Amino acid sequence: MGEKSRFVVSADWLQENLETPGITIVDASWYLAAAGRNAEAEYETAHIPRAVFFDQDLVVEPDSQFPHTIPHPRLFERFASSMGISADDTIVVYDGPGYFSAPRAWWLFRVMGAKNVFILDGGFDRWKAEGRPVTDKPTPIAGSAFIADYDESKVVFLDEMRQLVDQGVQIADARSLGRFTGKDPEPRPGLRGGHMPGAVSVPATSLAENGELLPLDRLREQLTAAGLDLSRPTVTSCGSGVTAAVIALALESVGATGTRLYDGSWSEWGAQPDTPVVTGD
Repeated sequence: MGEKSRFVVSADWLQENLETPGITIVDASWYLAAAGRNAEAEYETAHIPRAVFFDQDLVVEPDSQFPHTIPHPRLFERFASSMGISADDTIVVYDGPGYFSAPRAWWLFRVMGAKNVFILDGGFDRWKAEGRPVTDKPTPIAGSAFIADYDESKVVFLDEMRQLVDQGVQIADARSLGRFTGKDPEPRPGLRGGHMPGAVSVPATSLAENGELLPLDRLREQLTAAGLDLSRPTVTSCGSGVTAAVIALALESVGATGTRLYDGSWSEWGAQPDTPVVTGD
């Protein structure tokens, strides 16, 4: 077993620390419609004891026309505080398969100033399969105040993304190869197919295996084989800003610096009438 990311914790570690004060457990599961899974309903049926539910469709900027737009820091404070989470907590995030939506919550908490944020390796699906403790009881919410320290430098918005594309910035796209090339249709209506000029395809699914993030040596191999120069800053993108965080997690895990996330991602870029789009490999 190769060296693992400093941002992941094992199921054994979490089970041993379920009652440790200062540890907050967050179920950040979210699924595309095609998966046929309802994350909130699954949480209400079974979750890790003490876990709170992080609604990926609710913790957003409400006035945005695009899904999963990062909320204003003051609004994020209210969301996090309502879940009983403090920026000083040790926050362990999980989703069903392991590395689909949990990295988005990991990224959001860190952008908003939390320092100790980790992801459960293997995900909740494996946790259940291994017979580890679950409950359907609501988690009591303790009074808490999340004070945000927003790092705007980690986020890219549309106007700057246009400039960065013109400048030839390094872009990593987490969507499937079929969507990247434009061969497969986008799941959201009204979007053009293809990718941004200069982008390389790094499907989020290529960075994990059996619900576990790849060891660091294999992450480096995967990222460089996709065409990324790990010494250069990278902007990550995907469909709506969720799985782009999987690439951000991988890049930060291997020590790459200057990683940023294009929050609007293809839901925004592909909907514009004048943004440049490339199809094919």
